[in-house]
Amino acid sequence: MNELLLIAGIFIAVLIFFRQFVRGAQCKSKTKLHGKTVIVTGSNTGIGKATAVELAIRGARVILACRNQVLGEAAVAVVKRESGSKNVLFMYLDLASLKSVRSFAQTFLKTEERLDILINNAGVYAQGTTEDGLGLMFGVNHIGHFLLTNLLLERMKECAPSRIVTVSSYLHNLGNIDFDCLRTHKEFGMGDSFIDVFKIYSHSKLCNVLFTHELAKKLQGTNVTCYSLHPGAVDSDLGRYTNKKIRRFVYRPIAAMFFKDIEAGAQTTLHCALQEGIESLSGRYFSNCAVQKVAAKAQDDAVAKKLWEVSETLSGLS
Repeated sequence: MNELLLIAGIFIAVLIFFRQFVRGAQCKSKTKLHGKTVIVTGSNTGIGKATAVELAIRGARVILACRNQVLGEAAVAVVKRESGSKNVLFMYLDLASLKSVRSFAQTFLKTEERLDILINNAGVYAQGTTEDGLGLMFGVNHIGHFLLTNLLLERMKECAPSRIVTVSSYLHNLGNIDFDCLRTHKEFGMGDSFIDVFKIYSHSKLCNVLFTHELAKKLQGTNVTCYSLHPGAVDSDLGRYTNKKIRRFVYRPIAAMFFKDIEAGAQTTLHCALQEGIESLSGRYFSNCAVQKVAAKAQDDAVAKKLWEVSETLSGLS
């Protein structure tokens, strides 16, 4: 009996240690945000909502920018309750519609005096087409945020020092930028198989890193800084549109053991948004609350510049 209790105790201790390892580093910043305004896209669920809660706790005016009004308003109630802050509101934003992005920016600039932190958190993992004929993942994960950021940049410069944080993924390492494919299909890949969708998602996450790399150059001297990041493998709702059987019998058991919960998944976002002294690292890529080296393709000046120019055209900025 004693041996069984000892084995059980060791197993539980190992499991607790393993889960702490999986959770990863925590944001250590004590920064308060009273008088500051923050936008978090896709914050009705997952790490976006967890991020919003923490920023509200620190005193920020937090705007949940989401495409589903019912879920967005429900999330506002949750964020208010968990943070104890009443300074939280919903604003409609559909990143799959350039018209919606422009409408959101116009409304925001008319009604809000400040923007101190913009967190480009929303993402989709599914095939489809946006309202403007772009591939869904390219359109939402990159172009929508590209346009949103550019439309709000002047306000952020007025409120500097300010920060732009874009949630990417480690999967950007598996991405590639094929401009010929983009020119033909308005997406960086085609196909509906599991592998096809996985690859296209990875391409969109590489766009996030390259966008941040180029944006940092354009922001030099403005006191506005920007960062991209990998939140870790997080047990979130990102894959909710994937095959239900795969999600139930493959994804869920793996996620329960090896993935971060949403609070742990928000830590690197919070680090990039709040940590003092990282201004000189503008344009860099972070993971586990620390700056990371990236492959040559993720810091290719020529590709980043071309992606920016193509994105300007596709988003209607040029």
